[in-house]
Amino acid sequence: MNLESRLESLKQRHASLEARIADEDQRPRPDSEVLTRLKIEKLRVKEEMERLRASA
Repeated sequence: MNLESRLESLKQRHASLEARIADEDQRPRPDSEVLTRLKIEKLRVKEEMERLRASA
């Protein structure tokens, strides 16, 4: 997988996580553990995208 396709894959994953966070947050009783896990995963994806861009 080349750099551009990896970045695109990460962007899609980041957007998916963002949508899942929004969905969970809008529930009548959001699950704080699920939100925390999703936010941490989203941050990891963002950090990986930044590392890849910096190394390019």
